[in-house]
Amino acid sequence: IATREAVVRASHLPMSVIIVGVGGADFKAMEQLDADRGPLQTRSGEAAACDIVQFMPYCCFQNAPWETLAQTVLAEVPTQLVSYFKAQGWAPFKPLPPPAKSPAQAPQV
Repeated sequence: IATREAVVRASHLPMSVIIVGVGGADFKAMEQLDADRGPLQTRSGEAAACDIVQFMPYCCFQNAPWETLAQTVLAEVPTQLVSYFKAQGWAPFKPLPPPAKSPAQAPQV
């Protein structure tokens, strides 16, 4: 319960929580923190501002290349970051144009 409360409070911050379940334990509580089936709520009914937790059981990846686990657990982070920016009313910066080349740097033909 304390973890659920902490995650809901932290959902207002620019952070992501990644949990990898190792071993044969029952991970139902971790799956609830992941909140893929609906918003995470405290006992008093306060809902998380956004989903910041990603949970994956390691057993699903133990025979896969290690990059597969990394890609899977990190896949939601960009969406979580954009969600936070939108909640703050922040838009991404426009990319800067490339610097102009001086005549000394121009390629020789």
